[in-house]
Amino acid sequence: MQTNIPNSLFCLVFTLFFSLVLYPQEVETSSIPVEAEKDSIAPAINPQEISQQLQQQDTIARDTVKKPQFLTDIVNYTAKDYMRLSPKTNKMYLYNEAKIVYGDMIIEAGLIIIDNEKNEVYAYGINDSTDTYSQTPIFTQAQRKVEPDSIRFNFDSQRALVYNSRTQESEFNVKGMVTKRENDSVYFMKNVRFTTSDDIDDPDYFFYARRIKFVPDKKIVSGLVNMYIADVPTPLGLPFGYFPLTDEETSGFIIPSFGDSQFGYNLQNGGYYFAISDYVDLLTLGSYYTNGSYTFEFSSNYAKRYKYRGNARVRYEKLFNSERGFPDFSERSSYNIQWSHSQDAKANPTSRFSASVNLGSQEYYQESINQANIGNQLVNTLSSSVSYSKTFPGDPQVNLSLAARHSQNTQSGQVNLSLPTLQLSMDRIYPFASKGGAKNGIIENVNFQYSLRGENQMNTVDSLFFKPEMFRNARLGAQHSIPLSTNFKILKFLSVSTGTSYEETWVSKTFERSYDPVLDDVVIDTIRGFDSYRTYNFNASIGTTVYGLKNFGKDKKIQAIRHVMRPSVSYNINPAFDQYYDTYERDDLTTEDEIELVDYSRFDGTLYGAPGRTFSSSIGLSLSNTFEAKVRDRDSTATEPKKITLLNNFSVSTRYNLAGDSLNLSPISIRGSIPIVQNKLDINFGGSLDAYALDNNNRRIDKLNIENGGSLFRLTNGSVNFGYSFSSKDFEGGEEEETDELENETFRNGGRPDDLFGKGMGPDGELFEEDPFEGKEEENESSWYNYTIPWDVRLAYSMNYSNNARQSEVSAHSIMFNGNVELAPKWQVGISSGYDLVNNGVTPTQLRFQRDLDSWLMSFSWVPFGNRKSWNFLIRIKSSVLSDIKYDKRRAPDRRL
Repeated sequence: MQTNIPNSLFCLVFTLFFSLVLYPQEVETSSIPVEAEKDSIAPAINPQEISQQLQQQDTIARDTVKKPQFLTDIVNYTAKDYMRLSPKTNKMYLYNEAKIVYGDMIIEAGLIIIDNEKNEVYAYGINDSTDTYSQTPIFTQAQRKVEPDSIRFNFDSQRALVYNSRTQESEFNVKGMVTKRENDSVYFMKNVRFTTSDDIDDPDYFFYARRIKFVPDKKIVSGLVNMYIADVPTPLGLPFGYFPLTDEETSGFIIPSFGDSQFGYNLQNGGYYFAISDYVDLLTLGSYYTNGSYTFEFSSNYAKRYKYRGNARVRYEKLFNSERGFPDFSERSSYNIQWSHSQDAKANPTSRFSASVNLGSQEYYQESINQANIGNQLVNTLSSSVSYSKTFPGDPQVNLSLAARHSQNTQSGQVNLSLPTLQLSMDRIYPFASKGGAKNGIIENVNFQYSLRGENQMNTVDSLFFKPEMFRNARLGAQHSIPLSTNFKILKFLSVSTGTSYEETWVSKTFERSYDPVLDDVVIDTIRGFDSYRTYNFNASIGTTVYGLKNFGKDKKIQAIRHVMRPSVSYNINPAFDQYYDTYERDDLTTEDEIELVDYSRFDGTLYGAPGRTFSSSIGLSLSNTFEAKVRDRDSTATEPKKITLLNNFSVSTRYNLAGDSLNLSPISIRGSIPIVQNKLDINFGGSLDAYALDNNNRRIDKLNIENGGSLFRLTNGSVNFGYSFSSKDFEGGEEEETDELENETFRNGGRPDDLFGKGMGPDGELFEEDPFEGKEEENESSWYNYTIPWDVRLAYSMNYSNNARQSEVSAHSIMFNGNVELAPKWQVGISSGYDLVNNGVTPTQLRFQRDLDSWLMSFSWVPFGNRKSWNFLIRIKSSVLSDIKYDKRRAPDRRL
């Protein structure tokens, strides 16, 4: 039953009395005592006793002069069993699944009492048939839900008293013994516990405060706060507490962690977080060590929906070894700069800007005091790229790109920069094609393109990075290319393509060479100014596809084998460009009193080098093979045989120089892969075969190896490698989760995308990954025993063989693996290791342990041996709101200074 109450309290009483007269079978008269009322389900609590107790608890003095009260909205109320009005006490009783709706406020409970005189509502639970207190009140307002044991609410003041309330705000679950609601934005609570644990009545841990001020969606401010773990009080306490509840990012201090290392006692990674705006933030961190070493870091994330997103980080370290005045004292500085930017594809379909920057000191990853990523320590190359591209629609379409690139070898210290690289290209133009668009024959398929590449390249070393010497030796150049080609068919089966290419190269400086007899050395003079040269070539190729099929019968396990061959023959001719070469005279080193003429090109040492001086005319031969089979499917319901690949892309290629005097046949290259497990395991192999023999000095000679007493070909090099990953889901019929390589911190820095070198560790010792137990709560709740043990394994095998100079050695031979196993629903262990079969040693090894403690997460990482021997232990609260509450202990690897 549902009734609407008008705004006037007088109309409310009148309407209730009027309904009493019209419907006496539903609402009984007040002359009958409440105690004598009969109902199929008796109230669990005597309403008169409840009313007397509440009146006694009310300490607010009542005005003897009654003033008219007005409600600001319509009150809707319902109840499952009955709604009874007591005219004597002017109260309405709602029993069993009672509900009141007043504006945006909703109260649901087993028993609700409406006091029309005080304009108040009282809500309680009721005892069910098993004498269990159930249907406890639920107070909802503005999508905020409170679940107490009882409620007292005043319609006029909008205030409420709530007993044993339970509510959730942000990541906190809050339970208070008594809660006083001032308005919809301020609450005062007494004897409160709040936690991020899901079970508020029996949490893993909680913070206890005697009094707090609670502002929903903003903050919790409390007096004395004490932390309890498993209902046991700890000495961790604060005289007051401030806990932000906003879901938005807010500025605040970051508490450092305390530790000790070879640099002394320290405070690590403390600082301040700036929530600058909804689009960008800034994190500042710093560390200090008692021997004087220090580090600081600035990092920022920025994003704009449907536009772009990115992040940047700058880190600087100043480290001291030992103490000043001691003979082993040393110091060093290192830095690292990272920037990543990506543009949303919807932002602009014709232009795009992206950046991936990683540069810094060459020893940063090996010696950084805060770097615990084994994979990064093995990275030997830092690379960066910042690019902008623009497309100009039309016919033909023109594409323009401008990029700056950086490559740095951390072992040798060599740095290569391209500041900038300009590329301009135009789509193919078919000048003789018909207007209908179809291109048939040799003439209509004639097409040409245009492309331009301009570059300013600098080669330097780490010590001269961004110093004047780096810019002084820059090489500037541009290269124009216009290829002209066409293709056609011969005898319907042979595809022929032919073409020519014209290139023009511009440079900003050239180098003249002369011989100085006084110095007895070659003198190189730099001639600054514009210079250029032009080259051209011709090429043609013919190829086809041949199919071979052998049927064995449909009753056989192997029903048929198909062999696909793709032979091709190509021809290339490159003229000699002698006009760009000069000579200088020097003393002959082999004879006395004679002059030797030395040829050189002024373009040697320029950005694109000198044009070829040797005329070449060569024929290229290649043959690609694929073997496939049709086999009977194991599934008896399958109507078609299953197709599998036996040998994929098995190719043989070589080249013969028609214009050469000797050693005209190039080594034969062999490549291919053997599928073992479909879409899971392919064994890739390759090698080179040389038909020529070696002399006593292990140099190639113009004599066949078989004529020199050897075999028909010499195997000069070979390689075999494969990678294989499998998991328990492969045997359960589930799909294996794919890992995002872009999210892998090691891969972004130039390392492997997998975890074969171990998982990276953060500055606080935490593994670089999401919570491994996230999303498994429902699966574990279905059974107390985990009869399945999830696991995953990755394998990588690699072997390289070298025999160029009769050394006949295996230059590299290793097998690496990475595995994780969930021993129990909340226990996960992992290992990354391998073995180097050449050096007879174990590759970098890492052992990992993780334990889900419901509201807490514990992790342990251990590198048991090697020059990076270390361990990290961390236990912390899962919630990001309380991420600073943690215990971190580590043994950092020794750093080389």
